Amino acid sequence: MENKSNKYGFWTKYKKFASTEILLYVIMVVGIILGIIIFGHK
Repeated sequence: MENKSNKYGFWTKYKKFASTEILLYVIMVVGIILGIIIFGHK
């Protein structure tokens, strides 16, 4: 039971950073894809 309460506390704190982290991952993936396209055309 204690682990569940800790997990919820962690997630409530982490939610603030989660959106920005998802954005960073999306930007990374888009950058990699763009890089592959640019190098592929060359």
